[in-house]
Amino acid sequence: MMSIVVLTSACGAPGVTTTTLGLAITWGRPAIAVEADPVGGSSMLAGYFRGFHEPTQSVVDLLLACRNGRLAEQFPLSLVSIEGTDASVLPGPRSHAQARGALDLWEPLGLIWKTLEAETDILVDAGRLGMESAPTPLLRAADLILLVTRSDLTSLAAAKQWAEQVIENRKVHPETPEWKILLVGGGHPYTAHEVESVLGLPVIFTLGLDARGASAYSAGANVRRPRLNKDLVTCSRKVRETLDRTDLLLTPKGAS
Repeated sequence: MMSIVVLTSACGAPGVTTTTLGLAITWGRPAIAVEADPVGGSSMLAGYFRGFHEPTQSVVDLLLACRNGRLAEQFPLSLVSIEGTDASVLPGPRSHAQARGALDLWEPLGLIWKTLEAETDILVDAGRLGMESAPTPLLRAADLILLVTRSDLTSLAAAKQWAEQVIENRKVHPETPEWKILLVGGGHPYTAHEVESVLGLPVIFTLGLDARGASAYSAGANVRRPRLNKDLVTCSRKVRETLDRTDLLLTPKGAS
């Protein structure tokens, strides 16, 4: 089955966009990195593609196609392929105004994704939680939500309020998407175990700090064999394994 994984954060810039793109490239099967950050600016095009790639379609085109009943037809035309990989990017809003307009797009687009071929997965950069024009419909449509955070006290204090809300909400609505922590820079200063104790959510993986390696994804830098790649490959496998287990749990008894 295809899966939708949403990455988001509680504060600051822990590396949601870089991680979303890095996971898509190292996913191990076809994947689409979706820019849904309400801040706008299409940072993947400006960063990884270094502004050299101008998409033929935009969020506005998708929104118009949605209103005209042509979203399924238009969506593939909006993707930007990443050369040498099985990944592509869906460029997001260019501005706050476009982000507001995209609120009417995310729910029908999520339904379109559910009809994609089983071997293609969606990885969504949802930006920061609680922002105006946040892509909330995509969080509801997700199979798994990864809360990306650093391990410092400021980051954990911001993440804790959201983690508590998630835990309480899942008690009442256990059918809602599962949340896990994707830790960036564990041990600076707190370990994954300490983070789990504070937030009450499991840490799915810890990415090491590698500013040079991260620049390959955030700025299109020519970095040979970045250390971050090894972490991303392992993280991708861990996330896919979690999704596979979730699928098994959701499969009705007696189903093949």
